[in-house]
Formats: sequence, C-alpha cells, structure tokens
Amino acid sequence: MIICVASGKGGTGKTTVATSLALSIAGQAPLFLDCDVEEPNAALFLKPELIDQEEVGILIPEVDFDKCTYCGRCAVVCAWHAIAVVGRRVLVFPELCHGCGSCTLSCPEGAIHEVLHVMGRLESGRAGPIAFGHGILNVGEAMAVPIIRQLKAKHVANANHSVAILDASPGTSCPVVETMRGSDFVLLVTEPTPFGLHDLRLAVQVARDELGLPVGVVINRDGMGDSGVDNYCAAEGIPILMRIPLDRRIARAISGGEALVEALPEYRPRFVELYERILAQFDSRKEAR
Repeated sequence: MIICVASGKGGTGKTTVATSLALSIAGQAPLFLDCDVEEPNAALFLKPELIDQEEVGILIPEVDFDKCTYCGRCAVVCAWHAIAVVGRRVLVFPELCHGCGSCTLSCPEGAIHEVLHVMGRLESGRAGPIAFGHGILNVGEAMAVPIIRQLKAKHVANANHSVAILDASPGTSCPVVETMRGSDFVLLVTEPTPFGLHDLRLAVQVARDELGLPVGVVINRDGMGDSGVDNYCAAEGIPILMRIPLDRRIARAISGGEALVEALPEYRPRFVELYERILAQFDSRKEAR
C-alpha cells in the first residue's frame, strides 16, 4: 500500500505525521520516501544511514553543427520553447527543457543527440527496519518533478514492501501531483485555521477530485482556531482520522530534531491506530467498487 502524506500549506506538521507513522509501524519494514526534493528534512527525524547516492536529471539536446542545416524543425516541435534557431545559431535552454526527446526524433539530419543534464541526486539507506530514500534538487534548478519521478521509479516500482510512505512537498503544485500519482491513499495534514481550511480545500480538489484518490485528514494543533475544518470535512464526507492537540512538548521535540513518537512514546499507539484507520478506509473503498 502506498500512502502519500500531503498538505495544502507548509508548516502544518506533515513531515511530523509522516515520520511518526513510519516509526510506529516500523515492524512492517516500511519504505519511506521524502519527495519534498526542494527542502527534504525527514532525515533529520529518522536519522537514516545513507549508503547509496547517484546523480539524476533529464536528457537535453546537444547539436552537432557539422550536420545541422538550421532548418528549424527542432524549434517547431518543441512545446516548451527550449530550443530556438536564430539564423545560423541554435540556442538550447536547459532550464526550459522537459526531456521529451521530440527535437532529437524530429531532426531530419540526425544532428541532435541527448546528454544528461544533472538536476540533483538521490540518496538512500536505512533507518533501522525502515528503508529510506530522498531526492535533493540542485540549487538553481526550476523543475522538481523529474527528481521525484526518478526517486519513485527507483524505490516504489521495484520495492518489495507491504507499505510505502511518501512525504510530499507542501502546496498543490506539480511536485505534489507527481508524488500523489499512483498512491493508494492520500493523508492530508491540516490545522484548524482559516488558512488551513483554504489550502485543505485545494489539496482535496487535487487528490480526490482530479486524481480520484481516497483522502483522509489529520488535524494538527487541534484546540486552536475554529471549527471550519470540522464542518468542511463533515459536509464533504471526508474522514478525520486523527487529532493531534496543540502541545508545547511536541513543538519542543520537533525543534530539537526529535521525532514525535520518540519524544512522546504515548503517541505511538495512536499512530498505529491511524494506520489501521487508513487501511479500513482503503478496504471499504475497494468493497464499494
């Protein structure tokens, strides 16, 4: 089962929930992937031993000017305007290229071949029984999706794990969609504030309405704010699977780089119960089909 932990906004406690869930079901030897490749921080709490690293990126065009006739066909087929022919010059813009290969396939002279443009790296290892992996996007690179896609391809597609937990980046942009894609369940972490409600609505729209994935909600810092999130979830039929109270002890532990369930072991059974509720929600959806 693949569980994607996401949130409409940053700072809701998404990684706190994801890492605590992984540690609480560590006996099942889960896979944990930090897909927030622009700012991965799950390793601060899981403290894995990273033993494998590889550079990743996309294939971008490189022109052989001895063969090029400057016909402009490559520029015509590029939907991203990543290559342009200006007189007797061919300009390639790596930051715009999506690595689709259309220019290479369309060149009538065979003057274009592809080279690897390194955009970041993947690192993997273990945190005890938990298999761990994360991606790191290089500074200055604009596209996180290729790194997330390759992180998932390396670990999820070929892994033999009963459960995989994917920690998405905050928001509802392309990196989040790529992380959610292919998941069995999306766990949305929010806070009971107007801002939390606004961004929860957006996250539900992406996960449930656009991707057709089952969703459940964790309300963090419960007891502050208002009842807007509760009312919205009730109206939309979205289950609230866990509530984490506003607790200074939790904030102190997280700020010190300590996982919630390790700082406060009494929460571990509650995260086991959260996992069981996710399974129940997923099974009931399958039966409904």
